[in-house]
Order: sequence, then C-alpha cells, then structure tokens
Amino acid sequence: LSSLSQVLRLERSRRTGLIFPLQKLERHLAPGVDTARFRLFQPGLAALQQAEGLFRAGPGHAIDYITSAVRMEHAPPPGPPEVCFIGRSNVGKSSLIRALFSLSPEVEVRVSKTPGHTKKMNFFKVGKYFTLVDMPGYGYRAPQDFVEMVEAYLQERSNLKRTFLLVDGVVGLQKTDHIAVEMLEEFGIPYVMVLTKIDRASRGLLLKNVLEMQEFVKEKTQGCFPQLFLVSSPEFSGIHLLRCFVAHVTGNLPSVEAS
Repeated sequence: LSSLSQVLRLERSRRTGLIFPLQKLERHLAPGVDTARFRLFQPGLAALQQAEGLFRAGPGHAIDYITSAVRMEHAPPPGPPEVCFIGRSNVGKSSLIRALFSLSPEVEVRVSKTPGHTKKMNFFKVGKYFTLVDMPGYGYRAPQDFVEMVEAYLQERSNLKRTFLLVDGVVGLQKTDHIAVEMLEEFGIPYVMVLTKIDRASRGLLLKNVLEMQEFVKEKTQGCFPQLFLVSSPEFSGIHLLRCFVAHVTGNLPSVEAS
C-alpha cells in the first residue's frame, strides 16, 4: 500500500481512511464537535500523485542518503528547501521516514528496536527538489550534545521550511514534547505535529489524544500548523497525505490549496 495506485484499488471507505485518517475518525465524534481543522490540507488526486512522484527515484531523479553530522559545521551547505523530523526516542521517526521513502527501497534508512538509535543528523537528498533531515531523538537515551546540536540547526539553517514534530499516538503529548514545542515556539520555527503508531491505539484512545492535541495547538501555539497528521508506518495510513504536505511546504506543489 506504499503506492497510491494500490490504495486506489481498495473500496472507497478503506481508501479514504488510509489517505485521510482524520476523516475516518470524524464519524465517531459527538454531534457539534468542530472538525474544520480536520480538513485544512485536503489535496486532490493529481496533487497526491505528483507528490508521490517526488518520492520515487528514477533516471535523472536520485534519492540518496548524503551524510550525517553531529555539528553544524559538519552539515552540508544549505541548498534546496529542507524539512526535518524530530521527536522522542522510540516515537517511530526512522520507521516513518523509511515509509515515506518506501517507493525507493535502495534508500537506506536504518530502523532499530533500541530507543535512541539515531545519534546524528542524517541528511537525505530528494533529487533537486528538497532535503529531508532525520534528527536524533530527545528524552530517553538522547545524545549527550542533543540540545546543542538541534538548537543550532533550528536557529541557523536558512533553508529549513518546516519541522515535523512526531508524537506517539498511544501516549499523546509528554513532558519532553512540551519542551520541544516551547523551543520551536521560542525560535519562531514553523512546525506541524504528526501522531505516529495510530495502528497501536484503540479508536477511543486515539480520538481522545487527537482532540486534546488539537485543543492544545489551538490554545497554546502560534507556529504550529492547525491540522494534525496521523500516520501508521506499517499500514501506510496517512503516508500519502504526509508526502503531499512535504512536497507542498517545500514549494514543489504550487497548485495545491492548503485550505
């Protein structure tokens, strides 16, 4: 199901649930609950297909791991638009990035069962279009120089277009996530929240976490995109929509309306 063409063969309700997981939850909400923020970014089929093309390597369009860095002076010079993914250790960050790149299996994204496996900033170049950065996890087993590394990157990276803050969909926002939000807000960094592991949460728990987080974003944040993104890496739920949003914020889908 990593390919949109396979998803489109499914019956309609399952297809919609895979591409737009938030919409799948809508019918289980109580009457009167505001769902406007469930549909702020709702691209059409053409945009989803165009975005998928960016994540599929081919002749003249290479998708490669470039390098790793523990200091900003070791990072590649700023080039194409860039997005970065951050989150607590064991939130499923590397698994999500591997799912995004699943159409180009030659791209090596290491995934470990051990929390804190990512110790460096890992840079992946997607042709001439954008760069994706896998950041070390914070919290348990975070690298000793995590704060120095990440703060410097967020403050100094001139081509950074959006930060994707990953939150475990089973446990919701934790204390360390609040610290990450405070850092992004302080630096004025545009970001978006992504709920991972939604396949592991019961529907009731997922609804609870989604509504609590949307209320938090509405009341407590300034730089966060109002819509949450829900993903399941093993089931590819939300992956196609997230690919499209990455393509959009890096300026590679100018025709997409985000409202």
